[in-house]
Amino acid sequence: MEIENSLLIFVNPMSTKLFVTGIGTDVGKTLVCKILCRIWAADYWKPLQSGELHYLDSQKVASIQNNNFQAFPEQFLFSQPLSPHAAAEMDGVAVKISDFKLPKTKRNLIIEGAGGLLVPINSNGDTVMTLLEQLNIPAVLVSRHYLGSINHTLLSVSAMKQQKIPIVGIIFVGTPLPGTEEIICKHTQLPVIAKIPLLDPFTDGTIQSYCETYGEEIKLNLNHELGRIG
Repeated sequence: MEIENSLLIFVNPMSTKLFVTGIGTDVGKTLVCKILCRIWAADYWKPLQSGELHYLDSQKVASIQNNNFQAFPEQFLFSQPLSPHAAAEMDGVAVKISDFKLPKTKRNLIIEGAGGLLVPINSNGDTVMTLLEQLNIPAVLVSRHYLGSINHTLLSVSAMKQQKIPIVGIIFVGTPLPGTEEIICKHTQLPVIAKIPLLDPFTDGTIQSYCETYGEEIKLNLNHELGRIG
């Protein structure tokens, strides 16, 4: 993919941008972003949020970050918890792919997608995948264990490879299932960046403890694979 000239002024060569996408909705993308921002000293941006305006994903991510952390404002906030294209239509908002520009930051930046890769963001045929292509940055795929997750993960990886999107690796969320993880890795030939269990209790305290225990390993994995894809 070629970097469009209109985006160059927004990209700081001293920082690294990473897009966090998932195999569907409610697979753990925000949790992953929260952990990655903490251990990777990264800022956060979610371009599109539908619903839950009383407690934004950016606020959830911010709750365990240090003082230097910045959560950039959402490009679009929709009142209803629907697919972005439907939520935008209900709110009377026109979403154009050209509206999205990467925020400027000297720190690393984590960008969280909405739902899965092929979720439509407008009625013009643009999807989260189109946004990812527009931003022209590498991505990590979040896969949560449930019946059908192998198929959803392989389809997501296939779609990303078809569009030549650099895939850093996979992050598994949920109770470990070695057989599932093994077959996914065998078929995709992608590395595992992290395995995040269902934390119990699910609190900021347990998330911080997870970061303290596994953060350095995850950071090393992430930096290594980012270096691999250039």
